[in-house]
Amino acid sequence: MTNKKEEKNIKLEIFNILQIGDKSNRISRAFDVFITIVIFANIAVTFLLTFQELECLYGLFRIIEWVTLIIFSIEYLLRIWTATYLYPDKSEAKSRLRFLVSFDGIVDLLTIIPAFFLSGMVIFRMLRVARIFHLFRLNAKYDSFNVITTVLYEKKNQIMSSVFIVLILMLASSMCMYSVEHKAQPDVFENAFSGMWWSMSTLLTIGYGDIYPVTTIGRMMAICISFLGVGVVAIPTGIISAGFVEQYQRKSSISNWKRDDIRDIVEILVDGRWAGKYIEDVEKDGDTKVYLLVRDDLSILPQDDIELKMGDVLILRNKNNGGK
Repeated sequence: MTNKKEEKNIKLEIFNILQIGDKSNRISRAFDVFITIVIFANIAVTFLLTFQELECLYGLFRIIEWVTLIIFSIEYLLRIWTATYLYPDKSEAKSRLRFLVSFDGIVDLLTIIPAFFLSGMVIFRMLRVARIFHLFRLNAKYDSFNVITTVLYEKKNQIMSSVFIVLILMLASSMCMYSVEHKAQPDVFENAFSGMWWSMSTLLTIGYGDIYPVTTIGRMMAICISFLGVGVVAIPTGIISAGFVEQYQRKSSISNWKRDDIRDIVEILVDGRWAGKYIEDVEKDGDTKVYLLVRDDLSILPQDDIELKMGDVLILRNKNNGGK
């Protein structure tokens, strides 16, 4: 019984160290600095190994490469082992499976796999590039990355709708251009895919210039489609820009809510900084009372042990202003 309790305490301590650095936990902060150095060292030697002029140092680079990969492997195994604390609402097996298919789990796996395929088929050698994905893990430790992911998640429906509109316009413009240009340029616009390639480069305002219309009707259509492309590209850009403005306004509210004189009940959106913490963490200073938690259109009465998730909305008020 004692051994199990000690193992549980050790697992929890390792989990706290592996997770996003807590300023109050010096070991966790030190681990963040250490893993950052390891990530950059691994990517640096991956680039340096491509320089023939440094062939005399290849042996040293290989040693650094394997040492960093061993560290990645140990970290990966420890994250699998402590996944039960990352997903406390799931069983041990399901929590570990959930981590394996999560963003962090996939990135970790992709940075380890290339070590076993350093030679052979081109498709396996290309997996070396996956090591660079570890930079996503590094960036994910900061609020800036959480802002981007939150905006993309909140605006996913609008973005998907705009992408769908772009695809429809690409199909329509490619078929129209193929119809008017095929006879004049059978080798250039030989099929609908050739028209698709032209419409993609035109609608997205890239304009490679390798395929272009020569007929009068085709050029008139190209002018219209080019103007249309400017507006089409602006749609998802505007959606994402508006999302960033909204998110930064919310983050500003979250950053200052403890310092502000809250006289009325307010809504606070849970972002990456608060996700994974508990209701009691919000109320621990004794000045704030959480009245309601809104999650996925469901209203939940707050309990101290409820874990906050990204996108949750907290209804709260300062106790010193009538919230007792």
